[in-house]
Amino acid sequence: MVHSLASRAWALAGLVVLAVLPASADTPRPGGASEPPAAATRVLHTDPEGLHRAVRQLRPGDHLQLAPGEYPEPLVLRGVSGTAEQPIVITGPDSGDPAILRGRAGSNTIRLINAAHLVIRHLTLEGDGHNIAGVVVEHDSEYAHDITLEHLTIRGYDRSQGNSGITTRAPAWNWTIRHNDIRDVGTGMYLGRPDGTGPFVAGLIEHNFIGRTLGYNMQIKHQRPRASRAGMPTEPHATIIRHNVFSKAERASSGHRARPNLLVGHFPPEGPGQHDWYWIYGNLFYQNPHQRLFQGEGRLALYNNLFFNDAGSALVVQPHNHIPKDVLIVHNTVVARGFGIRLIPGDRRYEQVITGNAVFADPAIDAARTAQTEINHEAGFERASAYLARPHAALAELDLFPLEGTLAYEGLPEFQSPLPPDLDRDYNDRDRSAPRYGAYAGDRESNPGRREGVGPAVLDCKPCR
Repeated sequence: MVHSLASRAWALAGLVVLAVLPASADTPRPGGASEPPAAATRVLHTDPEGLHRAVRQLRPGDHLQLAPGEYPEPLVLRGVSGTAEQPIVITGPDSGDPAILRGRAGSNTIRLINAAHLVIRHLTLEGDGHNIAGVVVEHDSEYAHDITLEHLTIRGYDRSQGNSGITTRAPAWNWTIRHNDIRDVGTGMYLGRPDGTGPFVAGLIEHNFIGRTLGYNMQIKHQRPRASRAGMPTEPHATIIRHNVFSKAERASSGHRARPNLLVGHFPPEGPGQHDWYWIYGNLFYQNPHQRLFQGEGRLALYNNLFFNDAGSALVVQPHNHIPKDVLIVHNTVVARGFGIRLIPGDRRYEQVITGNAVFADPAIDAARTAQTEINHEAGFERASAYLARPHAALAELDLFPLEGTLAYEGLPEFQSPLPPDLDRDYNDRDRSAPRYGAYAGDRESNPGRREGVGPAVLDCKPCR
């Protein structure tokens, strides 16, 4: 098949096959790499009436393009799988009027059951307040792997805190979740099962905005020892959470239903996955009036992030379902009316380092004496304005960039743990050419903004630009 292949078209009850074209080489893989180009791609077009028939026609390498309009039936992807070389792509329009999948009572909107090597993009999911979820790996699925969800708009899954935008209820690995906008839902992302089964493994979660959630913006559940699954990674991997905005400035539940913006649970205590890491960097954690911004355990590196909460505390690493192990908390800017960084170690055999941070909180750092806490800038919440450009402002004006001549330092101690990726970049994804405490670096007089393409494109969010 070559570019000069004559275009052929025919209609089958709303399904239109337009042509066979060479596959794009830019289909993303977890970690930012690209899928190798496939030999050929069959492009299919459909409308609401032909959606189910189109899905039944899909085979590896197909691109299914949904026309603008409202789709009243759920998108059920049972046994729909591409291959590593020829993923299946399902997409709505990338501009103009959207393809809207309208939630229906009694069925989740996009249902994945034993699916693999799928790319789903440019769709709007409207829950309309039904007791359902947006994108779900259903509990009767044995797996869902190599799934990419990107440029989705997810709204209205807020009947209760248990309704989520994206949920995995079965073993899921090699997922990429990027450039999505999730608001007005019970929980933004809920990845894994409550009992620690259905592990979420080797994921990449980047450039998303998650806000106006009743419960968590995002939670990755703890993991029990993993049952063997064909194709699931057994060697050590990292789940990467980078360049996202996690906001609970509005609609957050209070009392016993209050939840952090982000919570990550431990990896398996033994067997495959026991040496996995979370690499969490370049994120903005914004406001939580009833809980802290972040909670974690296990093995994690938390760096180059902004934390702002003028109604409570910022971040805690502590035993939850298991214990903290190797913990690196490096180069974060933290402004919080409650505590800034709290570390309650569970096992002193592991390395726990808090260094290079700029923390304005009361108290700034609260950690066991066994943790390494040298080389941080610590001050009270009210002192932030003496060092940062605009630390007490709405999201549209918030600027935690250091004032000229402040927060410079000479360098960090060495770590025993392997250095995580992009530690030499700052929150803006720019080189740390002139070291400073906190998430920002460089010798500029004012904030230069984020490097192009980094972070979600959100109006009225100065740290997003």
